[in-house]
Amino acid sequence: MSAGSNWMMLRAIRDQERVTQHKISPGTTRRIAAFARPYRRDIAVFLVTVVIAAGIGVATPVLAGHVVNAITGGGADAASLVIRLALLIGALAVADAFLSLAQRWYSARIGEGIILDLRTLVYDHVQRMPLQFFTRTQTGALVSRLNNDVTGAQRAFTSTLSGVVSNVIQLVLTAAVMFTLSWQITVLSLVMLPLFVIPARRVGKRLAEITRESYNLDAKMNATMTERFNVSGALLVKLFGRPEAEAQRFGERAARVRDIGVQQAMYSRTFFVAMLLVASLAQALTYGLGGWLAVTGSVTAGTVVTLALLLTRLYGPLTALSNVRVDVMSALVSFDRVFEVVDLRPGIEEKPDARDITPGAGRLEFRDVHFRYPSADEVSLATLEDVTTLDRTENAPVLRGVDFTVEPGQMVALVGPSGAGKSTTSMLVSRVYDVTSGAVLVGDVDVRDATLDSLRDTIGVVTQDSHLFHETIAENLRYARPDATEEQMWEALRGAQVAELIRSLPDGLDTIVGERGYRFSGGEKQRIAIARLLLKHPSIVILDEATAHLDSESEAAVQRALSVALQGRTALVIAHRLSTVRDADQILVLDEGRIVERGRHADLVAAHGLYAELYRTQFAVADSPAPMAENVEILTVPSTTIEP
Repeated sequence: MSAGSNWMMLRAIRDQERVTQHKISPGTTRRIAAFARPYRRDIAVFLVTVVIAAGIGVATPVLAGHVVNAITGGGADAASLVIRLALLIGALAVADAFLSLAQRWYSARIGEGIILDLRTLVYDHVQRMPLQFFTRTQTGALVSRLNNDVTGAQRAFTSTLSGVVSNVIQLVLTAAVMFTLSWQITVLSLVMLPLFVIPARRVGKRLAEITRESYNLDAKMNATMTERFNVSGALLVKLFGRPEAEAQRFGERAARVRDIGVQQAMYSRTFFVAMLLVASLAQALTYGLGGWLAVTGSVTAGTVVTLALLLTRLYGPLTALSNVRVDVMSALVSFDRVFEVVDLRPGIEEKPDARDITPGAGRLEFRDVHFRYPSADEVSLATLEDVTTLDRTENAPVLRGVDFTVEPGQMVALVGPSGAGKSTTSMLVSRVYDVTSGAVLVGDVDVRDATLDSLRDTIGVVTQDSHLFHETIAENLRYARPDATEEQMWEALRGAQVAELIRSLPDGLDTIVGERGYRFSGGEKQRIAIARLLLKHPSIVILDEATAHLDSESEAAVQRALSVALQGRTALVIAHRLSTVRDADQILVLDEGRIVERGRHADLVAAHGLYAELYRTQFAVADSPAPMAENVEILTVPSTTIEP
């Protein structure tokens, strides 16, 4: 019996409590079969090789017994018989080696294929989830579904399936041959089985406890390293942290992991030694009783050798099959956890009859738009948030009857206090979310009826914290337009007022931007993001507080870049700094999800409404406002009509 099979059994025992407490969703087995269908021929060949290999495993000890009988029996043809048997054993060994290679090839082909299918399915599905899914989900838990659970699911078609088939066949053949040779020795050998299984289960439970603690400590250490080693965390530690205290706290956790590692090693070694001892004692009994029977003439010496060799092939399958339910459940749990993510309904789906938005469409219209963010149980999983149950409370409306139109080439600004619904409004245009009721139209097409590709081509967005991937500048630019030439990228960089900076870098467009673009200042990142937008060449541009966190010099540079980006385009601009929207064709003032004022800057200042208050608060205007303008529309909303 190999150490590998012992370890597989021990791992199954250790995992027993975890997997048996998981409730498998109905239909999981049927869905697994659907995943296996493309590989059914490979699986069939794989199982045939497993069956033949199991047969060879039992045949070899039987032939070894015949060799011993031929040697002890003597006779004229004993020598030639021994040679023929030896050649047959050698041929079986060669066949077994080739079968082993074939099994590994088919196992890898099936396993890696299923991993590819599952990972691709989950990755593609997760990308289609609403933004709120990512704000609620632990990134590490989500990545674990793509790695650990997918790999666990793959084991269902490799180690679990082959192990069950191989062990069943080997057990049946071995037991049948042993009982045929000597039922007395076979029964005596099985007496030792409880001494094999019972200690293993006790050791397994203790190992489960310390392994669980080890996993928790590892997770905490990983979380600490992830937080401290990213750019923002490292900067915070340097500014406010105490390196000695950080190192001491980390060291204490690492020391406990070391102690647990020593305990795990000793428990595992004790388990293996005990199991080998039990197997050796069973062999000793076989040799003792078998030898006595051979001396008395009840059995041959070859039979004793065959039984001793077969014994090692009896204990392994018996103990492995005693935990087959755990093995199967482990695979089902992994599949079930993957299907949990896949079954989450995507927030945005393209209709089968979706139509393209007319290229260059620049008209934007909101018609009586209401919106509330989905509740946790609509977009997330408790296991991904590390909570017991999800919050089912329906969120309050964020937008309540928003109506406005932006004509082609116009710039409309959205202003208002924090939480008024400005960013939410912009997200409905690019269909990050869908409206709860009402409609958002680009050109003459409701965005819910438009193809996603045409919508993305029409809309360009620059946010206050433009994200850059840890790749080259060229790769970040081409994310908006994969077929862009180098000249087109330089043209976009010139329009964004950042070309000279990029040219001054040793690697130019091949410069790695660093994690989240931290190798560049905030203003430089924003201008690279604007270049990315220019390369995309959208007809409608959304600026979501694109200069909110910049100093005056950086803001001026970004404003120059934005003036190029907005030329000839429809623009929806969101800003806390009212200086960025003074020249807007129309300013919409949002408060508690409603448009309460609309007009131009000077007229709104003169209206003594919420906009004027925001203006005075931010810019401390001392001069008296101009008289009330006639072309200002102020929409007053009684407090009694605002939903709680």
